[in-house]
Amino acid sequence: RGGITLPAAEVCAPGEESRLTRCTAGMGRKVTVATCSLNQWALDFEGNLARIVKSIEIAKSKGARYRLGPELEVCGYGCSDHFYETDTVLHCFQVLKELLLSPVTRDIICDVGMPVMHHSSRYNCRVIFLNKKVLLIRPKMQMANYGNYRELRWFSPWKTARHVEEYVLPRLIQEVTGQQTVPIGDGVLATRDTCLGSEICAELWNSRSPHIDMGLDGVEIFTNSSASHHELRKAHRRVALVKSATAKSGGVYLLANQKGCDGDRLYYDGCAMISINGSVVAQGPQFSLEDVDVLTATVDLDEVQSYRGECIMENSSELYYRVKVDFALCDSSDLYIPSIEPIEWKFHTPEEEISLGPACWLWDYLRRSGQAGFLLPLSGGIDSSATACIVHSLCRQVCLAVQNGNAQVLADVRRIVNDLSYSPRDPKELCGRIFTTCYMASENSSADTCGRAKELAAQIGSYHLNLNIDLAVKGMLGIFSLATGKLPRFRANGGSPRENLALQNVQARIRMVLAYLFAQLSLWSRGKPGGLLVLGSANVDECLTGYLTKYDCSSADINPIGGISKTDLRGFLQYCFDKFQLTALCSIMSAPPTAELEPLSDGQILQTDEVSAGVFGMLIRELDISR
Repeated sequence: RGGITLPAAEVCAPGEESRLTRCTAGMGRKVTVATCSLNQWALDFEGNLARIVKSIEIAKSKGARYRLGPELEVCGYGCSDHFYETDTVLHCFQVLKELLLSPVTRDIICDVGMPVMHHSSRYNCRVIFLNKKVLLIRPKMQMANYGNYRELRWFSPWKTARHVEEYVLPRLIQEVTGQQTVPIGDGVLATRDTCLGSEICAELWNSRSPHIDMGLDGVEIFTNSSASHHELRKAHRRVALVKSATAKSGGVYLLANQKGCDGDRLYYDGCAMISINGSVVAQGPQFSLEDVDVLTATVDLDEVQSYRGECIMENSSELYYRVKVDFALCDSSDLYIPSIEPIEWKFHTPEEEISLGPACWLWDYLRRSGQAGFLLPLSGGIDSSATACIVHSLCRQVCLAVQNGNAQVLADVRRIVNDLSYSPRDPKELCGRIFTTCYMASENSSADTCGRAKELAAQIGSYHLNLNIDLAVKGMLGIFSLATGKLPRFRANGGSPRENLALQNVQARIRMVLAYLFAQLSLWSRGKPGGLLVLGSANVDECLTGYLTKYDCSSADINPIGGISKTDLRGFLQYCFDKFQLTALCSIMSAPPTAELEPLSDGQILQTDEVSAGVFGMLIRELDISR
């Protein structure tokens, strides 16, 4: 195990030089490290390479000598069953070759994520390299196989702690590095002045996180590369875990995270961070339209030693396999840089999260889809109004990004609106270009909901359509009547519950068909190119309780509020009323929720969701209370 020798790094077996040589006493050990959040696209190897290189350039420009990237950043986290294809691994190694050859990666330890095949098993790995030499391949040990994640479908976990084997490099990498084999397994890096150990995403959330044993064996810098998706209020748990990782026994902890939609239904929310001895010292943006966000900090490792000196530290009986690297993270010029001070983490409120997170996800999805905007069936109720407000927030963020000089956002918006000279300045004007709302009235619709939808559309600036679906509904019922000789009636007109429900559902489903028709052809009818993505407006309470019509307007290309409760949506609308001065929301929030699928009485609504939902309404209220 101790017989592997690398020109750029000497490998030590457990027990050999397990405690490291320090910098000159009294001079301090200040190191500048970098972590980042990258908007990587699944299987976009050229684009992913460019964003990785850019992050390394920024890290080096800020004086960093170690750079950490997100999980599986080379190929993108959301490759799904493409991980089964050998081409995916091959292209990852081709990207790795370009990184090894790039002068940008000179004199900085680079830690990148990619899949690696070893002994016919596929591993989710960190590949750590320096100056054209691969130092260590560290496979993921504890897989995320719950909730939205199915990593065991594609990857095997590295099962033996502190175990390292020889990995035979592909020929294209051997030609660059001059190495035939490198260490693969649960090892750590020992530089001239410190020791670094890796965790990968879910390992931080595990009850037996590797950083516990690594800390007891003298590791001072812990790194975590993640692909952690956004949930409301999840940032509190993520920050608490990072702080607690070093609060008990000291150390520096770096977390990198994927950002963007990665071609999937999840949104990864960045939020890179650096902490030392239980305190956060650097916070990256949680929601951003930037493709590359790099976070750096200069930390004093002597503070880690001092902190540990005050703790009751238990020496580990089992030592980690160390790869000794002839490279120092300490730089003499860093000695005069003041150590960064702890900061108070600035959390977004849930309402701010709804305004920013889904909006960023919609933007990412739109620019990758090749479509020209969105279409939303706007009923004048809380759910569809919340979706409309999210698109309005998106337009505000795009305008702000362009004002701040984001060239990528400007290029994307010009391509979307098919105008190479366009520069968005007014969110309302941009909204009119990329957002179409449509009120689909029937004989059961009230003037109130029609007016509320029209007023909100005017305030956010969407291109608004009013249409009537009665002709289509009568056509459908005529076909049924011709085939069966019977014509169903509403309950108010003496019909049975089955007839009443069927008549409601046919209205809802016709709205879905019309939504897709207008999404495909409304721009064509206006002499503009492209199509529109259909937005849904079914909240999580309706999905969990089943209180919705299958294949109605809840069926859409994407649903930005599908993970948000009715209670949180109400709070979000109040936030939009206060923040964006959308006064139309006042009447929307005060109106009783109704599907308006049953006949009116003298123009007044008799049907409300509270009555129609029955037991479902009770379940929805219980869900809200439990939150």
